[in-house]
Amino acid sequence: MATYIELKAQAEAMLAQAEQVRKQELATVIQDIKAKMKEYGLTVADLGGSASGPRKATKSKSTAPAKYRGPNGELWAGGLGRKPEWVRSLMAEGKNIDDYLI
Repeated sequence: MATYIELKAQAEAMLAQAEQVRKQELATVIQDIKAKMKEYGLTVADLGGSASGPRKATKSKSTAPAKYRGPNGELWAGGLGRKPEWVRSLMAEGKNIDDYLI
């Protein structure tokens, strides 16, 4: 019977082999996809994607009008949630945020 160390080494070797085979298969699949796209005149946008790669889901920015303007022109609506860094640093300096009302 094989020892734990031997089995672990075998498993790691198989994972490495599987990753190598996956990369080879991906190369073939990508070539096939590119050929089909060229044949049919498709673009990445036609497939619902963007050429810049996968995107993370992002929160939408507030559409509320700005109420405050920072010392460097930064804008803030003053809503709920975390305050911008410029607001936090002003408050840490003991300044009143109302002095920055638009």
